[in-house]
Amino acid sequence: MSGILYLVATPIGNYDDMTLRAVRILKEVDRVICEERREGIRLLRHFGIEKEIEELNEHNEREITPVLINSLKNGVTLALISDAGTPVFADPGFELVRLASNEGIRVVPIPGASSLLPALVASGFVIDRFVYQGFLSPKREERIRELQELKKERRAVVVMDTPYRLVQLLRDIAEVYGEERRVCVAFDLTMTSEKFYYGTATQIYKKLSTLNHKGEFVVVIEGVR
Repeated sequence: MSGILYLVATPIGNYDDMTLRAVRILKEVDRVICEERREGIRLLRHFGIEKEIEELNEHNEREITPVLINSLKNGVTLALISDAGTPVFADPGFELVRLASNEGIRVVPIPGASSLLPALVASGFVIDRFVYQGFLSPKREERIRELQELKKERRAVVVMDTPYRLVQLLRDIAEVYGEERRVCVAFDLTMTSEKFYYGTATQIYKKLSTLNHKGEFVVVIEGVR
């Protein structure tokens, strides 16, 4: 009988957001699969869990995925976790889930903390419909083009990027949207340093370009009104 592949969401900053179900599953599975071993060990130690850990990341995904599928076929139960948040969502693991489902292996998502929904609900924008754009191009010309296309969007747009590109991203959003559209930047969600910035694209860029913020963030751009 095949094992089960659990997709376990982990806290995005505040360990208090770990669900009881997630902790129980991590204690029960045979092995935990993580993106970075150091982060995986830190999470497990915090909750007093001793478990065998394997890495699955962009460097070894192609090689290790078939091995993990074979383990699942042989009855091994695995929990896939992310460094922060929901695994597979903008993280490695898609191929593992795809192959597992194709092989008839049971895949069970264990929901938990998210940066997407907290940023949306705190934005103050209409969010009955929204677009998750995710990461824009790291190349400025392409990023500007993508933002220009999104400018026509009537739904709120969620954009993410790496912490060190915050100012560059806001600069380009300001260039495309200027004073025409409001923006909300959710910074360090769930942590004691959590902060929300509201204003037009230009206002937000001017404010945050003078601050030395280093951390995770989510940008919500208001849709055309």
